[in-house]
Amino acid sequence: MTATFTYGKAQKLKSRKDIETLFRSGCSFYVHPLKIFYRICMREPQESSPLKTGMGVSKKYFSKAVKRNRVKRLVREAYRLHKNNLYALMEARNLSADVFFIYTSREIIPFHVVEEKMQTALNILAEKIPDEEAI
Repeated sequence: MTATFTYGKAQKLKSRKDIETLFRSGCSFYVHPLKIFYRICMREPQESSPLKTGMGVSKKYFSKAVKRNRVKRLVREAYRLHKNNLYALMEARNLSADVFFIYTSREIIPFHVVEEKMQTALNILAEKIPDEEAI
């Protein structure tokens, strides 16, 4: 697979039912300023993407929608640039994952820091993916 740095409609976690299931029965870990919820399962043949993601920002910390959207844009861009290794791993093991990133800091952090933390979070997530023998 060639590295594609897109973040299209098929890669977005939009279904309310899927998001509720993720928060109810998924696992989580924390890499400041991101709290990551994830759920890994066997990939269905009709699924278009092995990795579906969503982003969220607290209204409590960022009352203005403009700032919340700015933070989500930063997180999305960092994810888009570093998702390829995890994406390839999920395809190779025939798994799918729903992942939700929640930005928990009270101020907007510079992009290079968000990018570094996203890379760390994706590496941790890749370590948590079960081996082919464990499936």
